[in-house]
Amino acid sequence: MDPWLIWLIVGAVLAVAEIFTLTAALGMLAAAALVTSGIAAIGVPAPGQLVAFTLVSAAGVVLVRPWARRQVLLAQGERFGIDALVGSSAYVLQEVNGHAGLVRIGGEDWSARPIDESVVIPAGSTVDVLQISGSIAVVYPRE
Repeated sequence: MDPWLIWLIVGAVLAVAEIFTLTAALGMLAAAALVTSGIAAIGVPAPGQLVAFTLVSAAGVVLVRPWARRQVLLAQGERFGIDALVGSSAYVLQEVNGHAGLVRIGGEDWSARPIDESVVIPAGSTVDVLQISGSIAVVYPRE
């Protein structure tokens, strides 16, 4: 069997394995095997093929891994759902005290309680949302 065909099969097997594992490492190795298949097809001997495979694999790790890592970290930084409400401002619709209160956060009305139960926040004030506890926004008045 021709070396280029062996590299092509190795690349295909690695690509299929990548589909099932989603590790990205196998995908980079599959790409390196496909490049090496092309190098083998033009007649480069086996030691040159191994060097090419090693260099393309290393380049994939060095160039692709930092980019992929940045993408993963950016995705982790995005907040959604009730987590996105924490840190936002709210408008007090009804006086907020230790027992009752109503605020508007981003167009939605939420039951609210102050972080300090002794604080009373009058209607018309602006508050910061410190946390969401169940269906209650825990708020703190702005100065």
